[in-house]
Amino acid sequence: MMKVKSVLAGLLTILVAGFAQAQNWNWPADEAMEAKARELNAAYTDYMKSEQFVEATQGLHWLLTNVPDLNESIYINGVTIYNGAANATSDAAQKRVYQDSVMTVYDLRKKHYDNESRWIENKAYYGYQYYRDDKAKLAEAVGVYDRAFEVNGTINPAYAAAYFDLVRRHYLLNKAYSDVEVLGIHDKISQLLDEAEAQGVDVSTPKSNVEALLVAMELINCEFIDNTLGPRLEKDPQNLLLAQQIMKYSIQYKCLSSQTFLTALELIDSDNPTFSTSQVRAMRYMQNREYDKAQPVLEKALTLAENDKQKAEVQFDLAKVHAQSGRKSAARASAQEAAKLDPDKMSDAYTMIGQLYMGSFNDCKGGESRAKDYSVYIAAYNAFQRAGNNEGMRDARARFPSKEELFTEGLQAGSTMNTGCWVGETVTLATRD
Repeated sequence: MMKVKSVLAGLLTILVAGFAQAQNWNWPADEAMEAKARELNAAYTDYMKSEQFVEATQGLHWLLTNVPDLNESIYINGVTIYNGAANATSDAAQKRVYQDSVMTVYDLRKKHYDNESRWIENKAYYGYQYYRDDKAKLAEAVGVYDRAFEVNGTINPAYAAAYFDLVRRHYLLNKAYSDVEVLGIHDKISQLLDEAEAQGVDVSTPKSNVEALLVAMELINCEFIDNTLGPRLEKDPQNLLLAQQIMKYSIQYKCLSSQTFLTALELIDSDNPTFSTSQVRAMRYMQNREYDKAQPVLEKALTLAENDKQKAEVQFDLAKVHAQSGRKSAARASAQEAAKLDPDKMSDAYTMIGQLYMGSFNDCKGGESRAKDYSVYIAAYNAFQRAGNNEGMRDARARFPSKEELFTEGLQAGSTMNTGCWVGETVTLATRD
C-alpha cells in the first residue's frame, strides 16, 4: 500500500512540477530575497514529497506572504500541504487553522491568478469536508457551492448530495432558508442530475442520496402542498414551474386527491398535454362527478394514446362518463369499442353493458307485453355471459318472464323477440322457471 502511495505521490509531483515548469517564475529582484525564495521553495517541496506536510507549511507560508506572485504552483501545492497537515494533526484547534488555510489558499489563488472556474468545485469539496459539522461555518461552506454554480453554471453531479447536505444542515441548525427556498434548491439539483442522466452519466447514487436527505427533512406532506404551495399557485396561476413542482411532489407523496394537485395538473395538461396528464385529469373530474368536464379531456386523451391498450382505457372511461350522464347508447358503443381494442377489457365492458340493460327496464317498458318488457333482462343475461359474470347472469335470469307469462301471450321459449327501445337487441326468449 505504501508503495502505491509513493508511486501516486511521485506521479503527482511530476505532474505538479511539469505544470509549474510551464509557468513563469517571478523571482524577486533583490538577490537576498531571491536566494531565500529559492531555498524555501526547494525545502517545502522536498517536505511535501516526503509527506512531511506540517514541516512544509513553514517555508510555504513565507512564500505565500512575501512572494505571492512567485508561481501558481505554490497555491496548487498549498492545498495539498495544508490539507495534509490538517490530517496529520490531532489538536483540534491547530487542525482548524490548517483547514482554514486551505480555503485561504484558494482565495489567494483567485486574487493573483483569477482562474476560479478551474478549482472552485475543489474548494467546495474541502469546505464540505471541513465545515459540515460546524454550525458557524455552514454559511461559508454553502456559499462556495453557490459560487460554483455562479461561476460555472453547474456543479459536478457527484457533488450534488454534499451540496444539498450542507443546505439541509444550514436549514436545520441556522434556520437559513424557508421551506420553499429549500425546495427550490432541491429542484435546481434535481434538474442538474436529470440533465446529466440524459447525457448518459450514472447519477443513481447522488440522486438517491439527495432524495433520502429531502425525505429525512420531513418538509413535504399533503398539508404542505395544499397550504404552502397551493396558495402560491393561486396567486400566480400561470406559473408552470410551480405547477410542475406541485405535481411532482403530489405524486411522490401520494397527495392526489387535493384541489391543489388538480389545479396544477390542469395547467400542465393545458400547456403540454400527454396521454397520462389528460387521463389523470379526466379521472379527477370523474371522481368529482364533473362528467361534462371529463368528456372533452378524455376525447383529447384518445388522440394522444400511443397504442390500442391505452385507447381501450380511454374508451372504457368514456363509457362510464356517458353512462353517468344518461347517454346509455353512447356508453354501450364506447364499452364495445374498449373490448374490441383490448380483449382484457372484455369482462368489464360487457359487465357494464349488462348493467346498462338491467337499469333500462323502467325506461323501456311499454306495459303492453310483459314478455317484451322483461326481454331487456335476457339481453342483460347475454351481456353478462360474454363478460363471464356469473353473478350478473343469476340476477338477470331471476327477472326473466315466467312460463305462464309467455303462455298467456301465446309465446314460447326458444322464439325470438326484439327488445325495442334503445337496447335494440334480438333475444331468444327464455323463462326464469
